[in-house]
Amino acid sequence: MDSIYLNEIVLSAKVILGSKFEAKNRTGSAYYISPKEIKKFNYTDVNRTLRSVPGVNVYEEDGFGLRPNISLRGTSPERSSKISLMEDGVLIAPAPYSAPSAYYFPTIARMQSVEILKGSSQVQYGPYTTGGAINMLSTEVPDTFGIFLNSSYGSFQSGRLHAQLGDSKKNFGYSVEYLNYNSNGFKELDNGEDTGFDKNDLVTKFRLKTNPDAAIGQEFELKFQYSDEISNETYLGLTQSDFEATPFRRYAGSQADQMTTEHVQFMGTHTLKFSDYFQITTVGYYNGFSRNWYKLDYVTVAGEREGISGILENPVGLSSYFNLVNGTTNSATGDILGVKANNRDYLSTGIQTKLDYHWTGQNTFHDIEVGLRYHFDEEDRFQWVDSYGITNGTMVLTEMGIPGTDANRISDARAFSSYALYKLKYNNLTLTPGIRYENISLGRADYGRNDVTRLGTDLSERENKVDVFIPGIGFNYNFQNISLFGGIHKGFSPPSNQVGEKPEESINYELGTRFSYGGFTGEVVGFYNDYSNLLGSDLAATGGTGSLDQFNAGEVKVQGLEVLLNYNVLPNSKKYILPITFGYTLTDTEFLKSFGSQNDIWGEVNVGDELPYLSKHQLNTTISLEHKDFEINFSGRFNGAFRTKAGSGTIPQNEKVASNIVLDLGGKYRYNEHIALTLNAMNLLDETYAVARVPAGLRPGLPFGLFGGLELRY
Repeated sequence: MDSIYLNEIVLSAKVILGSKFEAKNRTGSAYYISPKEIKKFNYTDVNRTLRSVPGVNVYEEDGFGLRPNISLRGTSPERSSKISLMEDGVLIAPAPYSAPSAYYFPTIARMQSVEILKGSSQVQYGPYTTGGAINMLSTEVPDTFGIFLNSSYGSFQSGRLHAQLGDSKKNFGYSVEYLNYNSNGFKELDNGEDTGFDKNDLVTKFRLKTNPDAAIGQEFELKFQYSDEISNETYLGLTQSDFEATPFRRYAGSQADQMTTEHVQFMGTHTLKFSDYFQITTVGYYNGFSRNWYKLDYVTVAGEREGISGILENPVGLSSYFNLVNGTTNSATGDILGVKANNRDYLSTGIQTKLDYHWTGQNTFHDIEVGLRYHFDEEDRFQWVDSYGITNGTMVLTEMGIPGTDANRISDARAFSSYALYKLKYNNLTLTPGIRYENISLGRADYGRNDVTRLGTDLSERENKVDVFIPGIGFNYNFQNISLFGGIHKGFSPPSNQVGEKPEESINYELGTRFSYGGFTGEVVGFYNDYSNLLGSDLAATGGTGSLDQFNAGEVKVQGLEVLLNYNVLPNSKKYILPITFGYTLTDTEFLKSFGSQNDIWGEVNVGDELPYLSKHQLNTTISLEHKDFEINFSGRFNGAFRTKAGSGTIPQNEKVASNIVLDLGGKYRYNEHIALTLNAMNLLDETYAVARVPAGLRPGLPFGLFGGLELRY
């Protein structure tokens, strides 16, 4: 890339990158989705926001992106549980160590920017260091008084209202932000009931700071966030034949299924700025999350129970069960539809400090960054099952379960982590050696199904401890119009609380180049992840029991290629900009050990098999026509087929989620500096495609949708 020399600055502790420039000059592969990019399509679906980033592999679930499954460089995507998810630099998964499955995910529509870090030199961000980290930056306190309002309405009776009010003075600033988005849903329940959702999000920030000429600059920001959600979502999909005939149908047996959630965050950030070259930032945080996903779990006929996964896999052989699920027969005495209340409370809290000091020599730049964090989290399961009958397609409650009689346990984690990263820049060469330390204690107290008052009469406890150093080093060398970068680092993922279970570990390599030539800019990266011990998880989302217990998958290799190209077709135009972006990701996986996975989640695994849930090929392109008065943005995505169980060769039909091509369109017309009109079209070709086959049958992606809106700024 073109040689650019800027004064080095200390970044805010909230950010990984902070800008496109920083992303392009990092020693590891990174991507920064800027405020301009994130607003192009007005997405509320994080899957669509991230799909343009090479190395990000996503499989959808509900069509709206309420609970994404995100992988970075071939990590297991289930519930995004193998990557470090952050909001404003703080771990944001419900219980990042003890129960990392992301049933809560921050609303992408209220984010100002998104940072994705892959590859080497990511020892700063843990505990998951194999694939990388995603940091979502919430809307900042504005520099001057401003009011923002964005509203839209469209297909499936979907509405959105997003508003922000804020201002800054010499010593204080504030921001109040509210977002609601809702829909009646695009799926069609047999009884005609709503399949949509309603989600609210409130964020307030208040900032105090010293005078600009203070000897030691200080700043304190208090952030409060609250969100709630009611979504009529289900794990129950369709058989192959029903999907082909009526892909948006939902069986009558899912009519009671509903997710309810509440999330609260308190976050206090204090910054001591001793000079432009030295600052210390300390963050205290509290995240509380409650959820109850009430959904069909099993069916009992004549005293014999079958889970919905098995029923949908064999609807002919288990026709007496399947006919109750789809409502074509009425339940008899003793026939039960078991609807499980997956009730859980989460807590995630801690304090973290980051020290950053840098100095310059004659031809050198030096930076030392040291971080410390003490963290505690827990997941409290207190679950039960209600029994229903079904008559003429309508479910009727026949017996209420007793809370705590299905699952009644608390899992927790205490973790101390620290890291040190040294950055040396000598002329055009940059080196970043670093090391991370994680000391983790994972525990579980299981009170059993017969002790709902938790007296401890049947208490079972277990504990697992991990103590690990995670080193890494990266480099970057700038030539005139091209740079070469790469590195090697240790990949790590914590185990569960099973006694003696070892963590997931790997050695990860990457080598890439960034370039700027003839109007083209881009990046090409090759990566290789050598797992000595891959861990799989028993998740209900992938057809397991939902215990979250992990199992050893042994040695695995994941290798791939990431390509990103940018070009402006009208470089000499004074009125128009026509940028084109192309991205490609190749993800090639292979098991190096044979085994049978727990609860048959991945099936019988043989040497040479591919990992499930990962598309081998992904293509993305974005074309934009930009003018001072309007912009038109077009995006296209090809998502290759993936398998739902480990295997090799041709994917069997009953284990395959087919490839798809989805095109989106976003447009904006600026009437003046205060008023703009927006138009968005999703899935322009109205392609009918499946996004998931697990845990119980095929589920569709979002069909064609058209949404119009109004944007006001003052």
